[in-house]
Amino acid sequence: MVKTTEQHAIDTVRVLSADVVRGANSGHPGAPMGCAPMAHVLFTKHLTVNPKNPSFINRDRFVLSNGHGCALQYVLLHLLGYDVTMDDLKQFRQLGSKTPGHPEANDTPGVEVTTGPLGQGIANAVGLAAAEAHYASTFNKPGYDIFNHYSFVMLGDGCLQEGISAEAISLAGHWKLGKLIALYDDNEITIDGSTALCFTEDTIQRFQSYGWHTLVVADGDNDIEAINKAIEEAKSVTDKPSLIKIKTTIGYGSLLQGEEKTHGSPLSADDIKQVKQKFGFNPEESYVVPKEVYDLYAAHAAHGAEAEANWNALFAKYKQEFPTDANEVERRFSGKLPQGWEAALPKFTPADAALATRKASEIVLTALSNIIPDLIGGSADLTSSNLTRWKTAVDFQHPSTGLGDYSGRYLRYGVREHAMFSIMNGMAFYGGIIPFGGTFLNFLTYGWGAARLSALSHLRVLYVMTHDSIGLGEDGPTHQPIETLTLARSTPNMMTFRPADGNEVSGTYLVALENQHRPSVIALSRQGLPQLEGSSIEAVRKGGYILQNAIDPKIIFVATGSEVSLAVDAAKKLSFENVAARVVSMPCTELYDEQSEEYKKSVLSPGIPVVSVEALGVWGWERYAHAHVGMTSFGASAPFKDLYNKFNITTEATVAKAHKVIAHYQKVGYVPELGVSL
Repeated sequence: MVKTTEQHAIDTVRVLSADVVRGANSGHPGAPMGCAPMAHVLFTKHLTVNPKNPSFINRDRFVLSNGHGCALQYVLLHLLGYDVTMDDLKQFRQLGSKTPGHPEANDTPGVEVTTGPLGQGIANAVGLAAAEAHYASTFNKPGYDIFNHYSFVMLGDGCLQEGISAEAISLAGHWKLGKLIALYDDNEITIDGSTALCFTEDTIQRFQSYGWHTLVVADGDNDIEAINKAIEEAKSVTDKPSLIKIKTTIGYGSLLQGEEKTHGSPLSADDIKQVKQKFGFNPEESYVVPKEVYDLYAAHAAHGAEAEANWNALFAKYKQEFPTDANEVERRFSGKLPQGWEAALPKFTPADAALATRKASEIVLTALSNIIPDLIGGSADLTSSNLTRWKTAVDFQHPSTGLGDYSGRYLRYGVREHAMFSIMNGMAFYGGIIPFGGTFLNFLTYGWGAARLSALSHLRVLYVMTHDSIGLGEDGPTHQPIETLTLARSTPNMMTFRPADGNEVSGTYLVALENQHRPSVIALSRQGLPQLEGSSIEAVRKGGYILQNAIDPKIIFVATGSEVSLAVDAAKKLSFENVAARVVSMPCTELYDEQSEEYKKSVLSPGIPVVSVEALGVWGWERYAHAHVGMTSFGASAPFKDLYNKFNITTEATVAKAHKVIAHYQKVGYVPELGVSL
């Protein structure tokens, strides 16, 4: 039987994927071989992209949520003509290559989001689809569908077993994201074996209950026409996201097809040879793509280039008719902030009333809401506690709900911290959006998998985390963060802020928004804090600075957040005892670490003992202080003042600690250096 070009292309994807994994002697061949038909149909018949310009604004987005199957994506990107060469395929999983072991958006042209931890990709895709809906509602005009594309995601059984997927697909159904289409690789295999061992739910009923449109393709190994029709039908449904459940065989063509052994290990050399013979390839050749297959993919790439050319022409007319809107689109996707936005940041003086820093954050967000319209955010069902919503905000909702519309910039995430964080990542990956989301600081770790990926992916995402210490009080140790900031501060490329007053809150947003490629964790107090003498918006850029100095200080207090005012009071008490003390506010240790040695020595001066003061865990403060006032246990349930007394985080305890430290180093005769490392 003569093989069609379509079938030859699918088999090429299968064989080449097996070669790529075998060449690295590491990876996952099973999913690429099983998913080849659905991926081929999607990439050659539906996905509108221009490989010569991967950042074309109105391109379709594709997310590989089951990211272990990335050899499939790299092969498809190569065939379409992205800057992923055959040599890049041969460097799969090797140091410095464009083809890492899981998809990374910053490494590979055409990869939209960084996936790997299962379930993240489907949640990212919800963020991408929400971003498209928002931009279409905000900027499209009659006759000018500037934003009009699909977000496709491929996922597997593992993604659906992770809890984040339930959170994300529930939101997608509620938001009625009709341009989100998921292709579910139903191969009934996970690493441990058959899904019969642990995963027997009816996924179709599950998605239907979440408000999704669902379809089933019974033979995903061979019936490419059924796959094509299913995608066409999904695209025609505009008021629901769509799931296409496609029955496949993992490792299709292998002697071990259908078995978990094909999931995470390369096929043997002999097995690959028989696969090639079965599919009509020379078993002695590797990394081969027939010309007709390249031509087939090149034709679709040309269609994508034409689509971009047509869009560029449309946008040029749009710019003539709607220059303000067009300029705004261009500004947002450039990543630049509006000129002069910093002037909108509120300034505070010691004469101003005491405020919880969460309230100061609300004031800052309100001030910035109209100045930076690309600032889009929400809360995980804690709006009245996080204070993340400005009074004039419109909710992001499907218009049919009567609760808002897609142009809205405030997202009601419900009790879904993990999905919220990952959806924020998806929006940041989309471009033109600066996402923020609120919950209690203690629940940052509920969604830590996504927060970590914000840092790894170099995304400007703002985590507005309130109730930031034992100071939240009566809710008790289940809600009181102790170790959370230690985790955030130890994470590469993440900035962790704990501002002490209104000026430092403004400074926190200044720095967080200026940094295009770093996420920020912003820890904010529940209790009211005074506006401090010496605090500064601009000083936050340094990470730590001298808030209040003294002549010939004998002790330095370094503190953050609600404990800076406590340190100020302790320094005042010491002054009555003729003991000079310097107070250093350190809202962001990461930024302080990046300052020059000269600057750091001017703040935490050698030869002067340092005491850290923070109502969270003391771990990590040994880099900056010789002794600590803080937590070494979990908290307790009581009014916050009682908790501070119980755990000796008081002015009196801080003064006593200072005396003890001064006496100790006077006795030993020297003060050791801080943060010495090799």
